[in-house]
Amino acid sequence: MAADERTMFEIYRESDYNRSFHYIFYTDLDEHAREHEIAKAANADMVFSGFLHDASKEQARVIVESIVDQLNAMDEREAGLSAEEITRRLGDLLAPPP
Repeated sequence: MAADERTMFEIYRESDYNRSFHYIFYTDLDEHAREHEIAKAANADMVFSGFLHDASKEQARVIVESIVDQLNAMDEREAGLSAEEITRRLGDLLAPPP
């Protein structure tokens, strides 16, 4: 699989007082926002990262958004999902790393 047939993404949790969860699709970033968004994710706690098949990226985005919404709805102390659970939910939409 060529690198241009997949999208790198990450689910992360802010490390400041807010502690909310977010996601980022790295290859979808606009040039003017790229540095800011990457810095924001780099300063956070990584929850999950991987690659998605470009052909099913929009379907995967819906699932990633629902995962992030679920994480943000959880109690602060209990918030979290295992990497195995996230992998299960994304299933065949995940692409192998380069």
